[in-house]
Amino acid sequence: MKPIIAIPMGDVAGIGPEITVRALADKMIQEIARCVVVGDKDVLEDAIRVSGVDLRINCIEEPEDGDYTPGVLNLIDLDNIDMNTLKIGEIQAMTGQAAYEYIKKATELCLEHKADVLSTTAINKESLKLAGVPYIGHTEIVGALTGTKNPLTMFQVRNLRVFFLTRHVSLRKACDLVTKDSLLTFIDDCVKALQVLGVESPKIAVAGLNPHSGEHGLFGTEEVDHVIPAVREAKARGIDIEGPIGADSVFYQALNGRYDAVLSLYHDQGHIATKMVDFERTISITNGMPILRTSVDHGTALDIAGKGIASPVSMIEAIRLAVEYAPNFKRESQSLQAV
Repeated sequence: MKPIIAIPMGDVAGIGPEITVRALADKMIQEIARCVVVGDKDVLEDAIRVSGVDLRINCIEEPEDGDYTPGVLNLIDLDNIDMNTLKIGEIQAMTGQAAYEYIKKATELCLEHKADVLSTTAINKESLKLAGVPYIGHTEIVGALTGTKNPLTMFQVRNLRVFFLTRHVSLRKACDLVTKDSLLTFIDDCVKALQVLGVESPKIAVAGLNPHSGEHGLFGTEEVDHVIPAVREAKARGIDIEGPIGADSVFYQALNGRYDAVLSLYHDQGHIATKMVDFERTISITNGMPILRTSVDHGTALDIAGKGIASPVSMIEAIRLAVEYAPNFKRESQSLQAV
């Protein structure tokens, strides 16, 4: 049967509700997935009106109660938004708290095996902070809810997959975090994540940190001291891996099929590469958890919220990838439970 995708509708002051309803009105999504939105009925009714889509809201208690025929939006209504005080396009504690509650409920559906994949839309860090939510984003929230200490982020656009050794730290600190030991652990985690997604024997490339991968120490010693030794040891363990390879070419090579994934050593290195391929279709996939999460990789776009002009392309792609990876992830999860 078509997988069930749980969708928390995000910060309702932003474009989350609009891109959710527009994605669920898409014919392709209706054909490949059974989607359950966790959100607020009044907000979604407004989003349907503003977006001009033909959907009927069906409020349910459990995903199994859903009506998955075209034109029906199945909703678990948390009824946690006061429409009289809601201000579209503005940062508010109410919307930050509601966004957290949507994520929590949708995550529980996946943990309870009532939904197959979590597909998230945008939330706002400032709204979360105003609400007193002690997390800065989806990855941290879902990691805490699932008891996962170090969730692993992967970006995918077309057939280019990119993992990130470091995320939200300064460039100076990112360089300090590139060590042989950290890279070896990272390589092992990335291989396992790819196998869970169905890439059984992945071929991996490590992007160079410095220009031209340091030119044997001329432009920095991180490659000589840490990256090359880590790659050599990973190869000795039987991993199909190459690197370091100059960041000015390795992402292009992977996009064209030479590698199954690239390991980016700092945040912007991989973000720039993927988003230059196709900004709207760059999707974030969170691995290393007992549930699988796909997500749009854009913000709440408060400046255009409520205008009915937000593009649903990223949300559609996030759901599509959720459907693509759901069977492999479910099979792998069942194997681990059996062990």
